[in-house]
Amino acid sequence: MTPTDAKKKPGAQSEMVAGAAAVPAAEPPREKRYDPAQIEERWQKLWDEQPELYRAESESCGKPKYYVLEMLPYPSGQLHIGHVRNYSIGDALARYMWMQGHNVLHPMGWDAFGLPAENAALKNQTPPRQWTLENIAAMRRQMRRLGFSYDWQTEITTCLPDYYRWTQWFFLRMLEKGLAFRKQSKVNWCPLCATVLANEQVIDGCCWRHEDTLVEQRDLEQWFLRTTNYAQELLDGLDHLPGWPEKVRTMQRNWIGRSEGATVEFVLDPSPEDGETGRARGKAPLPAPEDFAVGTPVDKDAIRIPVYTTRIDTIFGATSLQLAPQHPVTKQFVQADERLASEVALLVDEQKKARDAGDPAAIDKRGIFTGHFAINPFNGERVPIWVANYVLLEYGTGAVMSVPAHDERDFEFAKKYGLEVRIVVLPRRSGEPPAPGRPDEPVLPYTEEDSLLMNSGEYNGLGCQEAQQKMVAAAEAHGFGKPTVTFRLKDWGVSRQRYWGAPIPVLYCAKDGIVPVPDDQLPVLLPEAIEITQQDGSPLSRVPGFVNVTCPRCGGPARRETDTMDTFVDSSWYFYRYPDAHNSSAPFSRQKIDYWFPIDQYIGGVEHAILHLIYSRFWTRVMRDLGLIGNDEPATRLFTQGMVIRDGAKMSKSKGNVVSPDDMIARYGADATRMYALFAAPPDRDLDWQEDGVAGISRFLGRVYRLVARYQDQVRSASGTRAHAPTSPSTPLAQALLRKLHQTISRITQDFAGRWHFNTSIAAVMELVNEIVAAEAGLAGMPPQGSAQLLADLLPSLILLLAPFAPYLAAELWGELGGTGSLLRHPWPSFDPDLAREEELEVPVQVNGKLRAVVRLLPGAGSEAMQQAALAEARVQAAITGKTVVKVVVVPGKLINIVVK
Repeated sequence: MTPTDAKKKPGAQSEMVAGAAAVPAAEPPREKRYDPAQIEERWQKLWDEQPELYRAESESCGKPKYYVLEMLPYPSGQLHIGHVRNYSIGDALARYMWMQGHNVLHPMGWDAFGLPAENAALKNQTPPRQWTLENIAAMRRQMRRLGFSYDWQTEITTCLPDYYRWTQWFFLRMLEKGLAFRKQSKVNWCPLCATVLANEQVIDGCCWRHEDTLVEQRDLEQWFLRTTNYAQELLDGLDHLPGWPEKVRTMQRNWIGRSEGATVEFVLDPSPEDGETGRARGKAPLPAPEDFAVGTPVDKDAIRIPVYTTRIDTIFGATSLQLAPQHPVTKQFVQADERLASEVALLVDEQKKARDAGDPAAIDKRGIFTGHFAINPFNGERVPIWVANYVLLEYGTGAVMSVPAHDERDFEFAKKYGLEVRIVVLPRRSGEPPAPGRPDEPVLPYTEEDSLLMNSGEYNGLGCQEAQQKMVAAAEAHGFGKPTVTFRLKDWGVSRQRYWGAPIPVLYCAKDGIVPVPDDQLPVLLPEAIEITQQDGSPLSRVPGFVNVTCPRCGGPARRETDTMDTFVDSSWYFYRYPDAHNSSAPFSRQKIDYWFPIDQYIGGVEHAILHLIYSRFWTRVMRDLGLIGNDEPATRLFTQGMVIRDGAKMSKSKGNVVSPDDMIARYGADATRMYALFAAPPDRDLDWQEDGVAGISRFLGRVYRLVARYQDQVRSASGTRAHAPTSPSTPLAQALLRKLHQTISRITQDFAGRWHFNTSIAAVMELVNEIVAAEAGLAGMPPQGSAQLLADLLPSLILLLAPFAPYLAAELWGELGGTGSLLRHPWPSFDPDLAREEELEVPVQVNGKLRAVVRLLPGAGSEAMQQAALAEARVQAAITGKTVVKVVVVPGKLINIVVK
């Protein structure tokens, strides 16, 4: 494929060819100048006229499929270099896989709903829809100009009704399955976003979009999705994702936070005033602790306080019980005690301040004794009940059994308030097997599990883990406890009190309660003309035409839900829409999904490890259980690119340190801009942006352009453009150049198959170009036919190797050499190991560190062969005659050092 207006001019290569006219020209011929703007704009125009160029083929094409995807952007502004780096990685991979003969799907879309777009629109006094669509148009233009190989006919935009209709449809399916539900809950509130945030959107106590804004706690009725239903499966699935970075899998494991333990019920003693005897009082008195037996019955109407613990083996060391200030039993106590009520109110206030400061765990631990006692079900002891500010209602059961001798937090609390510290676990005696007895006392608090129990009744002398198993079994057998698994992962709160999001498709009817919007009434459209404020709840609540509707069940008046969905709802399933982006009867075709999924390579930032990446794994499982798809995971492989750094900070609009790709393209061209983003650092490492580096890449591309221009006529005159079909090297020069070419092909092919060290790939191309340029004098001395054939082996392959990184220049030079068709469909250069193999290696031989000889060896020679060759060399023999060889140090392929005395 050659531009119709591309003109072929004879270059300077004519003076290089043997037999050229001996009469010197009046002045040296002027080399063609590399003009990236002219080349790139012309090729972009040609590519824009070919809508099928980047389109995936049908599922029946017979080629292996390859779905490569970069995370879609928020269109809240224009692209910066951080985006360019991410998309350049994916684009290079997509182009390489096309050249490897795959059927490639490489789409792009826009995560267009949500707070970022709405906040930007408010700041710029522009309606969110207008602001978003204008930004999409601008960013799409930038992506086209950068030459990214996206199939724009599969483009999706999450804020358009043809997409969010299906987001609402999924919500209704989850509502039917009980996976979507509404409840009153304490939620995270960002005062700047003026909306609720999910737990995953709170980073170190601050908003994920406003890193310096502390998140507040509010009690609101909200919609949730039951991510907890899939907690164990999400955790187990991480073991089946070897293609994901370990750091991402570790982050998800920690966030899911599986904990194995037991729930044990303490019983509230109905006679709180008798705190001296240590025995239970009331309607069903229990025997003294020394006479107590596990399972002694208590009054069936007694109030039970469940406690979750991972160390039930320490329960005989529990000397108090702490309740959260909001615990139901606490509320019961404060209703009858004004003094306690005021004290508990102070604890609630302290909790709030700690949350607002972003670190609830760092709270100054404080508590109030309630005057009440609870009965330890294992020994009948009455333990005092306290209300403590460090106990949170939403974690565990909101009640903690305090074992000061074996828990750091409990130890700190007990020392502060003079509570008993009772040792019930101690280390084993060194060198002795587990056995009853009292080992040496450790420094408290002592928390090691590889220990023995004491002061624990019938469990004395048992190891901790054995005791845990027996105690849980006893608690379960007697009905006051059970084994329990808890997760740190909480249900996903998806309600947002903002305008710019997918409306939640439910109605509220006085007669029928919560009523789902019928499928045939989807999508529930966002009204366009609306005043947006960040006060007094959702802006939609102030639009009567939106709020006031008719109930589809009873025909009476009803009210629409005015909250919209979290933006991460939209991005949890977007990649399933790409293969079937224009389906109007379903979110997608099962046949297409079964062909394309899972995604072969997903690329994006590690900052989404516990946001988008957990949500999308949850959504995939929900769709599987609905029978819509057959895969368990969205992506087989995940790559998290490093950040782009400028002026010592991550490049971002909020920091004001962004570099516009438009500026770089205007100065140096798109090829140089994207190629530098791949060359300056390994893709998984941070890149320190330096404009001088872009200029250097541009100069290199100019060098390649002039090199090819000098020899284009000779390549054309050779027997076709062979690209990667080498001739047998007839001279040492040809042998050396072809060796370098095939070593470069091997190196770059391995880089694409491994961890994508594109910086070394591009460096290898530079080395190849340097070697060709250095050999030009030798090429001029060869017979014209021989040099033309050699150049026809070298230059087309060089262009193909450059194509994934600098597609505009590669297309231009391919046309200059007479190549036809798109490089995307041209086979990748093949690697010939025989041509790449070094003929011989020159290995220096030292005697006591002093160079004595150089031996020539075949590549891969073993240590023994290297040693024999060195000792057989005459100059080495002369140096060691009459001496004793102490040892021979062999560095394979590099050095032999003989130590003598």
